[in-house]
Amino acid sequence: PLKAVQMLWVNLIMDPFASLALATEPPSEALLLRKPYGRNKPLISRTMMKNILGHAVYQLTIIFTLLF
Repeated sequence: PLKAVQMLWVNLIMDPFASLALATEPPSEALLLRKPYGRNKPLISRTMMKNILGHAVYQLTIIFTLLF
């Protein structure tokens, strides 16, 4: 487990990147006018899942290439 100071450093390093990712792209008018998703809709869409899995495979390929 991490000590309190180590957790603060991790928080200090990781939070600005997430904030910048959310704050740098302005919302479009179409995004503001669309209706909310329903209760039964999944949080991760099929396209998002493909992107997540594709990125994971890409990162694993690079890591294993550098490792071996």
